[in-house]
Amino acid sequence: MIILYQFPISHFCEKARWALDYKGLEYKVKNLMPGAHIKAIKKLADKSTVPVIEHDGKIVQGSAEIINYLDGLSSDRPLTPVEPGARSAALEWEKYLDREIGVSIRCYCYHYLLTRPDQVVPMLAHHGPWYGKWLLRLGFGKLSKIMRKHMLINDETAADALNRIRAALARINERVGTDGYLVGDYFTRADLTAASLLTPFLQPESFDIPWPQDPPPALAQTVKELEPQLEWARRIYARYR
Repeated sequence: MIILYQFPISHFCEKARWALDYKGLEYKVKNLMPGAHIKAIKKLADKSTVPVIEHDGKIVQGSAEIINYLDGLSSDRPLTPVEPGARSAALEWEKYLDREIGVSIRCYCYHYLLTRPDQVVPMLAHHGPWYGKWLLRLGFGKLSKIMRKHMLINDETAADALNRIRAALARINERVGTDGYLVGDYFTRADLTAASLLTPFLQPESFDIPWPQDPPPALAQTVKELEPQLEWARRIYARYR
C-alpha cells in the first residue's frame, strides 16, 4: 500500500493526490500538522517538505519525483509521454510551472492569508488531529514568522510572485488556445501540474478545503482579475480530476 504524507491544503500535495487518483492507485493518506510535520518527515527523508510517499520500503519526496515513480510503478494511464521530444517538453513545462506558479502562488496567497489567522488556521488544520486548530491558534504568531522566513514572504516577494503568476498564465493560455494541451494533443503531467498548482485561485469544490468566504480584499481582487485566464485550468480540472 502506498502511504502519502501530506498537508490537505498544499497544492503540491494536490498534484500528488491527482496523479495517484488519475492512475487508479490505492493509497492511504497521513495528514500532518504544519510545523509539527518536520520531525515526522525528517525520519523518512532528507528534507522536511511534503508530499512524500512510502511504498515497499521506498521513500519518494516531491511531487515531480512522485509522478516519475508512479509512472514507473504502473503503465496504466501514463502521465509522462514516451516520445523523447514530448517527454522533454512535459518535464520542462512541469519544472517551469512548479517554480513560476507553484512557489509564486504559495507566496502570494500566504502573504495575505497569514494576516487572517481566523481564515488560514482552519485551512492548515483541516483533517488534522482534533487539537490542531487549538494548537495552531496558540502558536500562530511564531508559525507565521517561521513560514514568512522559510518561504521568503514579504511585500516585495509577493508583488514579484504576482508578476510571475501573470506571466505564467499568459504563457499557458498562449500555448493551449481554447481547448488544447500544453504538450501534444493529450493530457500529460504538464497539464496536471498547471491545474493542480492553480487550485488556490480555482478553489474547486472537489478540493476539500474550507476556503475563506470573505478572503482578504487584495487576494479576492486578484483572483477576479485573473478569472478569464483561469478558464482553461478549470476545464482541465473538471475533465480529468
